[in-house]
Amino acid sequence: MIYDVRQSTSYVYASPVAHARHVLRQVPINRNGQRVHVAALQIGPEPQHRREGQDFFGNRLTWIDVEAPHQALTVKLTARVSVDPLIEPDALATPAWETIREETFATGDIGPASPAHFVFASRMVSLDPEIRGYAQASFEPGRPILDGAMELMRRLKSDIVYEIGATTVTTTPPMSFALRRGVCQDFAHIMISGLRGIGLPAGYVSGYLRSAPRTDATRLQGADAMHAWVLVWCGPQAGWVGLDPTNAVLASDEHIVLALGRDYTDVAPMDGVVVGSGGQRIEVGVSVTPVAS
Repeated sequence: MIYDVRQSTSYVYASPVAHARHVLRQVPINRNGQRVHVAALQIGPEPQHRREGQDFFGNRLTWIDVEAPHQALTVKLTARVSVDPLIEPDALATPAWETIREETFATGDIGPASPAHFVFASRMVSLDPEIRGYAQASFEPGRPILDGAMELMRRLKSDIVYEIGATTVTTTPPMSFALRRGVCQDFAHIMISGLRGIGLPAGYVSGYLRSAPRTDATRLQGADAMHAWVLVWCGPQAGWVGLDPTNAVLASDEHIVLALGRDYTDVAPMDGVVVGSGGQRIEVGVSVTPVAS
C-alpha cells in the first residue's frame, strides 16, 4: 500500500522566543516492509542553520537553529511511503517466552536491532511490580511468546479506557496504569513495562495510522493524529512483531513507522531549548491517504 502522508505541527508561544535550537524526528524511516519514496520538511520561520542525520536506532533527525525572534514554529511534513502487506506470523509457532528471555540475556549482539537494548528500564519506562504482575498472568510456563503478548495486548484494550486528556506526555506507566485511562502512548508504555518486567524485549514505535478505514469497520483509535504501538522480539525466525494495544491488532500495512526506540523520549517529535518566557501550545494535524495498493 502506498500512502501520501501530511503532518503539520505548530508550536505557538505565549511570548516571542528570541532563539531556539531543536532536534526534530518528523521524517519516516526506511525499514523492513516500509520504504520512503520521498519526504520533505518545511520549517517556518526558516532556520539559520539546519543539518540532517540519524541516531543509533536509525531514526532520521533534523537539527535546526532559529536565531530570529518568533511567536510560533511550524513544521510541515510531506511524504510518500509504501508499506508491505502484513504476513501474520503463527503465534503458536513462536518460541516459549522463557526461551526468548534466556536468549536475550545471553546475546552478545549490541547492534541497533538487538533485543538487548529493549529489555531494561528506560527513561520513561520503569519496571513496575504491579504492571509486571498484570503481564505475568498472560505468560504461563511454556507459552509461545507471541501468543502471550497478543493476549496481554487484548487485555490492555479491554481493561484500559482510551481517553484523550486523562494523561499528559510526561505521565509514567504506573500512573496511567493506576488510572486505567490514557492514550496510545500510555497503552504502549504500560505494555512495554509489563513485558520488560518479566524479561522480554519490547520497543516503542511512533507513527501514523491510515486516516480512512478500508471498510465500514470500527475506526482505529489514534487515526488523524500521531500514534504509538509496541515491537515485541519473538526470536530470530519471527523477528520483531508490531502489536497495537490501543486497538488490540497486529501492526499492519495500515501502520506507518515514523521512529522507534526504547520509549517516547527516544522518538519525541521535537526536543530542544528555547530562549523565552511563558508556556506554549501545540497544534498537530495528520493525514494519511492511500494512493495505490
